[in-house]
Amino acid sequence: MTGGAGPGGAAPAPGDVLRIGNASGFYGDRFDALREMLTGGPLDVLTGDYLAELTLLILGRDRLKDPRLGYARTFPRQLEECLGLAHDRGVRIVTNAGGLNPAGLADAVRAVADRLGIPVRVAHVEGDDLLAARDWGDGVVAAHAYLGGAGIAACLRAGADVVVTGRVTDAALVTGPAAAHFGWGPDDLDAVAGAVVAGHVLECGTQATGGNYAFFAELPDARDTSATAPFRPGFPLAEIRRDGSAVITKHPGTGGRVDTGTVTAQLLYETGGPRYPGPDVTARLDTVRLTPEGPDRVLISGVRGEPPPPTLKVGLNRIGGWRNEVVFVLTGLDIEAKARLVRSRLTAELAADPPADVRWELARTDHPDPDTQERASAYLRLVVRDPDPARVGRAVSGAAVELALGSVPGFHLTAPPGKGAPYGVFVPASADPATVPHTAVLPDGRRETIPYAIPAPRPGPPVADGLPAPLHHEGAVRLAPLGLVAGARSGDKGGDANIGVWARTDEAWAWLAHFLTVDRFRALLPETAPLPVDRHVLPGLRALNFTVTGILGEGVASGARFDPQGKALGEWLRARLVEIPEVLL
Repeated sequence: MTGGAGPGGAAPAPGDVLRIGNASGFYGDRFDALREMLTGGPLDVLTGDYLAELTLLILGRDRLKDPRLGYARTFPRQLEECLGLAHDRGVRIVTNAGGLNPAGLADAVRAVADRLGIPVRVAHVEGDDLLAARDWGDGVVAAHAYLGGAGIAACLRAGADVVVTGRVTDAALVTGPAAAHFGWGPDDLDAVAGAVVAGHVLECGTQATGGNYAFFAELPDARDTSATAPFRPGFPLAEIRRDGSAVITKHPGTGGRVDTGTVTAQLLYETGGPRYPGPDVTARLDTVRLTPEGPDRVLISGVRGEPPPPTLKVGLNRIGGWRNEVVFVLTGLDIEAKARLVRSRLTAELAADPPADVRWELARTDHPDPDTQERASAYLRLVVRDPDPARVGRAVSGAAVELALGSVPGFHLTAPPGKGAPYGVFVPASADPATVPHTAVLPDGRRETIPYAIPAPRPGPPVADGLPAPLHHEGAVRLAPLGLVAGARSGDKGGDANIGVWARTDEAWAWLAHFLTVDRFRALLPETAPLPVDRHVLPGLRALNFTVTGILGEGVASGARFDPQGKALGEWLRARLVEIPEVLL
């Protein structure tokens, strides 16, 4: 079945398949994706994920400037040219672009519809904002519960054509429409878990269709670098079935590729162990089965669900202090000595009242016998943080600039140093669901309270953590990059990071599962050596998922690390040289 009920009508009658697409993976994603998805092929529901931990801080700054804001301002502009398309095609739109102000965005959507003369019914979900609910501690500027999809489902059942939310789980954008369409309830754990897995695949947009893919060079349109055929992966969609299984695909003729590799990569993104808890269900990632169903079609099936946890996750954003950054460019000979001189001079200048946290990093990007000046240069990065803005502002930037004529030859900076800026810290917390006023504000203005339902526990399958038999080979081994036989994808959760690593053949899995232990992982990524590292085995995906606690410090908004969101940790791991059996190469 494709094409939902007409605008303003009742929820679509239950059918065999619900086609749910995605048109945004973050605030700032491709502006024309909404139109591309609406015109590229049939859909029932189009979702847009705009929120991340950092995004809520950005929206918070907007709201401080204007209390009417606090939502993704690009979304109403996208609707200016696309709301009519959705109306004509009977496609319902569900988005978390409401951010800190879902009611405000719902009003903005109505204003667009009225101006264009399009009769759409708009609803929104609220109750996630818990800042005033209790004392969360010093410096907390935002506290948001991660709501499930039940509020979205209520809005759609009431006939909404556009549903706006604040902080819901990313997968709720899929579980809500699927539950409304198929009539699932809290006890339909396996079906809802299947929708959660499909929602996790869709949530980051083109990461499921070849974007940010470890083996991108194999994709046909990535190999063609001509100006007329740039690499531009299409956005994904899921054909959700009544039992919760789903086919991941994309519109015909769009770029990129959907295969078991691209889907595996996204399933490992920002996840951890075999149990993936959420407010709708705890999805068992160790039960996922991926099956090719033809070109650009992958079936997700077999997903088992368990009851959700008894508490709701809450994301706290607080002001952590002030930070500043200076990047010194060191060129030519004696790079290490130049770095020592700059560090010692600046350290001495700041010694009287130093910042609380001072971090130096020398990136040796210089090359021998360089044929350009940039290839002759290395970068010395200084990051300072302190609760007092005075210690990281003029005191640091002034000291850096004053070195200009009295330090190393060739002295210059990548940019003039600033005066410092506040940084945020993300901290996970929890709340009793009874204290969270999850509310669906329906198109006619009625307010429906959404209860948090936890089904009775039921026995589930044991965690599938068994390892395959080791690879037996008598041939030689070769020192080569791990990435020749393994893919990886990494991401952030507050101050922690996960690195998912998968093999593409049974033989490579038999080797990888025994080779890449926690100790070897730490040896390959020395930054992780002093930190807690957990290894999770996902045999059905031929994958290992490592979680590293604390590697990102206080999270992306604090900006202390070179790669503050850990997005490239997986590629660093793949670049390390290890002894690989030649039979795998």
